[in-house]
Amino acid sequence: MSDTPLIEAFLEMLAAEAGAARNTLMAYGTDLRGASEFLGGRLAEADTAALERLGESWLPLARSTAARKASALRRFFGFLADEKLRADDPSAALPRPGTARTLPKILGHADVDRLFAVIADRLKAARSPANLRLAALIELLYGSGLRATELVSLPRRLIRADQPFLILKGKGGRERLVPLSDRARAAVSAYAETLPKDGQWLFPSGAKHLSRVRLYQLVRELAAEAGIPPDRISPHVLRHAFATHLLEGGADLRALQTMLGHADIATTQIYTHVDSQRLVELVTTRHPLADKGRN
Repeated sequence: MSDTPLIEAFLEMLAAEAGAARNTLMAYGTDLRGASEFLGGRLAEADTAALERLGESWLPLARSTAARKASALRRFFGFLADEKLRADDPSAALPRPGTARTLPKILGHADVDRLFAVIADRLKAARSPANLRLAALIELLYGSGLRATELVSLPRRLIRADQPFLILKGKGGRERLVPLSDRARAAVSAYAETLPKDGQWLFPSGAKHLSRVRLYQLVRELAAEAGIPPDRISPHVLRHAFATHLLEGGADLRALQTMLGHADIATTQIYTHVDSQRLVELVTTRHPLADKGRN
């Protein structure tokens, strides 16, 4: 069996059946071709001993990198087994270094209030296109939990004043419903008045849309003005704040998963660490047996 056509077939399957994102396909392709090269073009025929040698070659790598490579290979060998191209699956020989999932940086309610206070002061001083754009960006980041890439590439006509949500295609091509607060829609509507009527992007910049790098800079500049250390904030941190504060307010974890566009609820569950005290209080005060325990 030649590795190249099998790797290509595997990547096509991931794209068509699993809806894998372009970056995921590129990373998997790079990892599989690298493993094939290490094994002399015989990855698809590798036995346990060969995979153990391959795993040993990853020892100098970061745990997260080795874990990603092992995950790619396990899925590849699972594909070969499913397609009856191999009678066995040797991937148990691959290392499982594990990755320490880091807790997300979060902003408190007071921090968010300071950000919006600065924006309000700016708009009071001048309702310029730049200030109106900043207000729309931050309202959408914190009020809707959009990813940075999703936000900067929003089409001009996707958000309507009479529609409290939008249907967005996010990671892996998956569609999801994104809620839009009254504040966010009002901010976008005010900002949109400054744009050409026939423009393609909601946040244009030159011939294309605003870049993620520029969004990052705008968020950090705003944080500095609000007295928040810039290293504590980014567009993604505002997305985390959206999720965290919704949970604190009693949001259902499954609903939050849908709004954030997470394929796996395990990704969403990372936010529950910030609300453990409230969850304990709910069990001790609201559970049906709580009153009986007091008798």
